[in-house]
Amino acid sequence: MEKLKLYHTSALELINPDVNYGRRNADFGGGFYLSDNPEFSQKWANDRKSIINEYTLDLTGLTVKHFSLDMEWFEYISNNRAGYPDIFSETDVIIGPIANDTLYDTYGIITSGLVDGKDSLKLLSVGKRYMQLNIKSENAAAHLRWEGARKLSGTEIQESQKAVREEEKEFREAFWNALKKLENFEEIENMLS
Repeated sequence: MEKLKLYHTSALELINPDVNYGRRNADFGGGFYLSDNPEFSQKWANDRKSIINEYTLDLTGLTVKHFSLDMEWFEYISNNRAGYPDIFSETDVIIGPIANDTLYDTYGIITSGLVDGKDSLKLLSVGKRYMQLNIKSENAAAHLRWEGARKLSGTEIQESQKAVREEEKEFREAFWNALKKLENFEEIENMLS
């Protein structure tokens, strides 16, 4: 029996989250997204009402797709964001890396046709690595147990927002340095200007 401790930041206590709510064109398609990292989850705090919901997920009996930072992961995210049918729509839970462009808009560069898959993976590997978990089915939601919630203080929210700004700045610098190492950097730079 594998159990995971997970977190989701919201303005509400989400005792019974709705897996049918949310964007279908997100990284891992529609579902309820969580993190195994409470500090990362807290970075999604955006107002004075932010709450970190804590859960335990029992994976026993669930179909789980684990992604690594590889071409399968990249193609799955690209297809979901482009609105193609979700090839893992029947999977209960998907676990894998968050595409770092959630902090900085790299998606346009990566999907421009100027960057091949191998170089796209290099660019998406820049920066801190966080994992995400998406509960895609009612079956998986039934295995999710709400453990409680904690309201974030104004100071915690301000510190989180400051950390996000600092991380974005570091990411932009690292991303630009990685971009400059690509063979066709001049062509990409012309596209960006």
